[in-house]
Amino acid sequence: MRNRPYVSRKGPLIVYGNEGAKLVKAFRNIPGIDLCHVERLSLLKLAPGGHLGRFVVWTKSAFAKLESVYGSFEMSSEMKKGYVLPRAKMVNADLARIINSDEVQSVVRPIEMDVKRAVLKKNPLKNLNVMLKLNPYAKTARRMSLLAEAERVKSKNEKLERKRKPISKVVTFLL
Repeated sequence: MRNRPYVSRKGPLIVYGNEGAKLVKAFRNIPGIDLCHVERLSLLKLAPGGHLGRFVVWTKSAFAKLESVYGSFEMSSEMKKGYVLPRAKMVNADLARIINSDEVQSVVRPIEMDVKRAVLKKNPLKNLNVMLKLNPYAKTARRMSLLAEAERVKSKNEKLERKRKPISKVVTFLL
């Protein structure tokens, strides 16, 4: 998968046929121009990095020789034995018309408009209702701990009250 995300900037490609030696000498010192013989076409030269749209200049002899090299849909290639042009997968390339046709739309299910939202995960240690859903005994355990705490506080207060004695007023006379 090299060179896929980056479009390598290439200059024009000149495809030639019979006039090879003259053309190669004419364009050899011009930077950025690539030359390729029609019988030795490279896909990496035609579409560098898998990106279509390179500027390609075809000479008259190269264009005339294309059918003998690659053949046509009616006849096979003369130079490449057993080579046939790949057929298009779609006969009709108007995809929008096909999708919007009555035959296709009658079997396509309607768009689901209701949005399914993700449920918010709640912390059972902070949220009592979630804790009770996970552990029903948590309610009883919490009530028991609150009652035990209240009992401890009550007994502590009673013990403190017993220890406290009212301070009697001692009157001292200084002579």
